[in-house]
Amino acid sequence: MPELRKDPIVGRWVIIATDRARRPTDFIRERVQIRGSGFCPFCPGNESKTPPEILAYRADGSQPNKPGWTLRVVPNKFPALGIEGTLNRQGEGLYDKMNGIGAHEVIIETPQHNTTMAALPAAQIESVLWAYRDRILDLKKDTRFKYMLIFKNFGEAAGASLEHTHSQLIALPVVPKRVQEEVNGARDYYTLKERCLFCDVIRQEFSSGVRLVAENEKFFSLCPFAPRFPFELWIIPKEHRSSFEESSRGEFQYLAMLLKDMLGRLEAVLDHPAYNYIIHTSPVPDGLNDYYHWHLEIMPKLTNLAGFEWGTGFYINPTPPEEAAKFLREAAPPPGAIVR
Repeated sequence: MPELRKDPIVGRWVIIATDRARRPTDFIRERVQIRGSGFCPFCPGNESKTPPEILAYRADGSQPNKPGWTLRVVPNKFPALGIEGTLNRQGEGLYDKMNGIGAHEVIIETPQHNTTMAALPAAQIESVLWAYRDRILDLKKDTRFKYMLIFKNFGEAAGASLEHTHSQLIALPVVPKRVQEEVNGARDYYTLKERCLFCDVIRQEFSSGVRLVAENEKFFSLCPFAPRFPFELWIIPKEHRSSFEESSRGEFQYLAMLLKDMLGRLEAVLDHPAYNYIIHTSPVPDGLNDYYHWHLEIMPKLTNLAGFEWGTGFYINPTPPEEAAKFLREAAPPPGAIVR
């Protein structure tokens, strides 16, 4: 029988369609392949085809906007929001509006075109995480911005327009509704129990073990209790951290290893699916706090939303998270991973 499950953080209900239970091989989708043909503005030698870089890591002291970089951050050539100007908040009767002010940046994760994030060395993934941190800390100095969203679209089905592996950052003048729902749920729980909701989730998931996938010294990976999508994965710090950018060097090292591990398992189990990942961190106005707990959400693109989902806000997930976690646990882990 199908099962309704309630997300303990935002209070959203999802339907786990157990009578439609799907194994990894049951999902019909196009395997993401890196073809490497045609012109790519993100490849070395084409630096003039992007806006001037904001940040670059270079091992050889090479010149800005020239080859020699190992990671590069540039403004998005077609930004969702513009960096120049003032917010100019206005009311138009009962409607509110403001100028589309924000920052939209692209993190080019490696000079290599024919590779994926999962195939990168853990040290290079760690550099990507440091770039996220560097850019968030810089953009937080701009008082117009209330939230910095890091996300990655991998594969055309997940919204990627270029196949060269990259991720994006958008700084927003408002806190997104999805994030605010998490913050409100976590704050209400903390007010009631004086404990972090996410920390309690970690303790319960560790105790039961049925939705845990893997862990290392600093992080857990798990399939959440009420996932919106089949094989949805979360990576959460074991110690309480409200803000991603406040993580330490050691934490980023362990995060890079576990992120590489999880992306590799998804590729192995689901045959190189398209996916999105996002980092949810504490909004700028909330600062460091005891109630919110940053985390990384990975969502393989295996199903499509239709009328029921749009009309109700419910999600229908044909794969119970306990089954998804079992498939992922049984995938071959890299050397040194701790598997429950």
